[in-house]
Amino acid sequence: MNVSVFDTYVRRADGRVMHFDILVPDTEKDLARIHSHGREFLKSKGQEDAILGTKECRFCHVERATPEMVKSIEERGYFIIEMENC
Repeated sequence: MNVSVFDTYVRRADGRVMHFDILVPDTEKDLARIHSHGREFLKSKGQEDAILGTKECRFCHVERATPEMVKSIEERGYFIIEMENC
């Protein structure tokens, strides 16, 4: 499975910037749905008030999914790679 990677930077309530990637099947083109995946992740981190839109979340590239990514995408529709301040 190929996945589209959306590079995401969101300002947390404490002012620090969270950096994470949202990975979805490369056939997923609905940005509202992709952003909703990001908001679901933010809520799980206690950052449900953070702003996430096209300015904060941008398509980066396509890559081959690992088995862990595929499992998450099959279960939830997306996979998150946490990078900074998550």
